[in-house]
Amino acid sequence: MRVKAAPSAAYDDLPYTRGGAVDRAEVGALVQSAVDGEAAAWKALVEGLSPLVWSVVRSHRLSDADAHEVYQTVWFRFAQHLGRIREPEKAGSWLASTARHESLKVLKNLRRLTPTDDPQLLDRVSEDRTPEESLLDSEEAAAQSERVRRLWQEFEELGDRCRQLLRVLMSTPPPSYQEVSAALGIAVGSIGPLRQRCLRRLRARLDARGAL
Repeated sequence: MRVKAAPSAAYDDLPYTRGGAVDRAEVGALVQSAVDGEAAAWKALVEGLSPLVWSVVRSHRLSDADAHEVYQTVWFRFAQHLGRIREPEKAGSWLASTARHESLKVLKNLRRLTPTDDPQLLDRVSEDRTPEESLLDSEEAAAQSERVRRLWQEFEELGDRCRQLLRVLMSTPPPSYQEVSAALGIAVGSIGPLRQRCLRRLRARLDARGAL
């Protein structure tokens, strides 16, 4: 599958696109429509989010050939995962993350193939943060913060015995099973199985709420 290449213009300060071709609030609906097979929705996503993909790719200073290859790969991966993206409204973040990953993979291969003793020669990744990279980082940080919040929320819903055991085992440095046994009055041989049951219970609660 090939998609229309976007012009290599500089990325501006709009959240996802140049010229407001697609608004962030529209992205989730467009993704769902594309999943349902609407060609117009797919076209709108490609045209609207291509500047974001290009900006990430070009920030890694790839050659034109490599940049176009990465661009095509990113959209191919997006098409593959279209129906499995958990937060469709953050498709731009998904694309930017994939573009960064694929660009770094190309650079890693170049370092392996290029005979040189100078590591600076292949240091082609810009140290400057582009607008979409800052956006990506902030969204990833927010998503991680939300996952941690949900984790502790579900943790507090576990029984006292599980909470006490997991808190003790998370101590730094980790205590020995003998110390845990003395502190909580649990037989040494029961600590491991109880820990596994508590973690399974926590995971089940998180899965049920879609928090993982």
